[in-house]
Amino acid sequence: MNVERPQKPKMLVVDDEPDNLDLLYRTFRRDFTVLRAESGIVALEILSSEGEVAVIISDQRMPEMKGTEFLSKTVPQFPDTMRIILTGFTDVEDLVEAINSGQVYKYITKPWDPHELKGVVQRAAETYDLLKQRTEELHRAQAQTTLLSMIIEAAAQATHKDDCLKPIADACSKVLGADRCIIQRVEGSLGAQGVYGSEREDSGQAQSLAQDPLVEAAIATRQLQSSLQKSSMQPTADPASSLSQTDLTIQNIQVRLVAPVMFKSQVLAVLLLQWSEPHLFQTDELTLIDLATQQIGMAIACA
Repeated sequence: MNVERPQKPKMLVVDDEPDNLDLLYRTFRRDFTVLRAESGIVALEILSSEGEVAVIISDQRMPEMKGTEFLSKTVPQFPDTMRIILTGFTDVEDLVEAINSGQVYKYITKPWDPHELKGVVQRAAETYDLLKQRTEELHRAQAQTTLLSMIIEAAAQATHKDDCLKPIADACSKVLGADRCIIQRVEGSLGAQGVYGSEREDSGQAQSLAQDPLVEAAIATRQLQSSLQKSSMQPTADPASSLSQTDLTIQNIQVRLVAPVMFKSQVLAVLLLQWSEPHLFQTDELTLIDLATQQIGMAIACA
């Protein structure tokens, strides 16, 4: 059985002396994916192409751009990254300003002690993980507030139960980052009427979900259902499965999720969400979808 190894965090080391770059690379290559740059300008180019890294270690005294100046340029785009300065002299003014402004997590004097530097980097990586976790939790909380507010607003402005479904589909697609979103009413059975898709629909008009096995399973079980489809658009051997587990990692090309929209134990509609890229469903996201379907059910019943 093949067990996927956890991905190593990224680290960027910046120094104009090749020997120092090689030493830093050898020190951390077992625990990090180490990126190297011989100047602040090159480092900014690497970050532009590689994206966020967990830790940056930068020399202070470099030609063209000092370490503190380089690190200050990384703050707006990568606020959670931990920044460490290596300095061979006492440049108190620059270091104090950088530390006080939150641009530098720690400074280490040259020549550094490898064990001390490893300990500092380990704590920095742990701090980065904690910051990312809190940032993601904040984003999910904001997404929940935004989506539920948009559903309530659409319901309040609707004069007929169908009037609110199109804007709600748009809101679900936008907030949940789905490439496709369809809401279809269920009145005894699925028909050609009452189908409302988001503005991100490629066809410009949502198609009926009648005779879709995933939709039928969601209505029958009254539970969230998911499917994975490969690029050939052929269903996998198990086209429908319940999303009762804590996390679900999707590795196929197309990901589909169908949720029943209920009110007082009655299925009023179904909500279909589709992603064309690999997608990881977190517990909070599934909870948000469940809350959204409850609000949609109330909007349909009360409109």
